[in-house]
Amino acid sequence: MDIVKSIEHEQLKNKIPDLKVGNTVKVHARIKEGNKERIQVFEGTIIKVQGSGVNKTFTVRKISYGVGVEKTFLIHSPLVEKVELVRVGHARRAKLFYLRDRVGKAAKTREVAGARIEDKEIEIKGAEVVEEPVQEEVFSEETVETTEAPATETVAEEVTEAPAEETVVEETTEASAVEEKAEAVEEPAKEAEKEEAPKAEKEADKKDAE
Repeated sequence: MDIVKSIEHEQLKNKIPDLKVGNTVKVHARIKEGNKERIQVFEGTIIKVQGSGVNKTFTVRKISYGVGVEKTFLIHSPLVEKVELVRVGHARRAKLFYLRDRVGKAAKTREVAGARIEDKEIEIKGAEVVEEPVQEEVFSEETVETTEAPATETVAEEVTEAPAEETVVEETTEASAVEEKAEAVEEPAKEAEKEEAPKAEKEADKKDAE
């Protein structure tokens, strides 16, 4: 952004009145008289709105004692306190210069029947502040993703370790079962040998006696 544009942007008002050509308005403007300051109300019909940014202006025309008087105000000027809507008029042109040649009731625009008299305002700087929380939300999502990554790794390690413990337990149980079967087979064989040993000794003694 240029330096001039940045300085002009600071001078803009946050909200400006919604001005339409043909409407009758009351402009409350500040006037300094010596050391005193007062507010003067200028009532008339908007005959044109022109410019943009800081240089945006609107012209109000009224007839005072049979003499036409026009005043041009800066919308973003701090001297313009407020703009109050009095009457909604119907206009088919962007600039109503033809009212300068008319006198009396013909110098007014036709009123829109049943129109609501509301002081609408347009926000200028309010829409620019909305973008900051969006960046914060994106940043918070990234942090959540980084914190969740180690948790998944630990879960995977636990899952891989669990089957190893089960296999060791199964191997020990199978080995013990095989040993028990071998012992069960060896015990009757030993008892049979013990019983056969005395019989063989007796038979040997009988042979010697004969």
